[in-house]
Amino acid sequence: MIAVIVNTITVLIGGCLGLFLRNKIKENIVKSVICALATVTIVIGVQSAIKSSDTLCTIISIAFGTIIGELIKLDDFFASAGDLIKAKVLRGKNAGGRFTEGFVSACILFCVGSMTIMGSFEAGINKNYDIIFAKSTLDFFSSTMFGAAMGVGVPFAAVFVLVFQGALTLLAGTLSGVLSPEVVIEMSAVGGCILIAMGINMFELSDRRIKVANMLPGVFMPLIYLPIAKLLGA
Repeated sequence: MIAVIVNTITVLIGGCLGLFLRNKIKENIVKSVICALATVTIVIGVQSAIKSSDTLCTIISIAFGTIIGELIKLDDFFASAGDLIKAKVLRGKNAGGRFTEGFVSACILFCVGSMTIMGSFEAGINKNYDIIFAKSTLDFFSSTMFGAAMGVGVPFAAVFVLVFQGALTLLAGTLSGVLSPEVVIEMSAVGGCILIAMGINMFELSDRRIKVANMLPGVFMPLIYLPIAKLLGA
């Protein structure tokens, strides 16, 4: 868990540093930074998605994962959590108008990528923390930029990093029997698709926002799909 704690701290410090810089940056620059981050997010998503060797697995995982997310209203849960934190902690103070969006976006960015999945499993199974430590460095700079662009919600995402990534690390030993390299790659590919959707949202090209959080259960669908596919194939 030490690597997860380090990652959590880097997101928190980076987000707070971004808030400090936010007040010193003009609004037009902030908007440009958001577009730049959206572009990078999509590129990261594409890099993860194209590693898939089973397109059908990605399609089915995203489809069924989104159905589950819609049924349990996962996106509404994240939005409500962001609003609750804003109401309890800020108590009516100015949050830059994008608290919930920043909180949700940061949670997904820092917890869905391939480095999160592979790093958590490596830490939990092989006690190898190299990937998470490398991710921590990247997350520090990302959270700084996100904090400067999207406000107070970003450093609060550190709590979700601790809970989500910590849970993956602790469960890795239990799931080691089904966590083949193929499964990890397909989970990362689904996460890449989710990051692409989030990047599209950040561009604000349409009034209709993609409910990205509802897609999150899809990340775990390869754990079910691949064993079934192999069984049917046999």
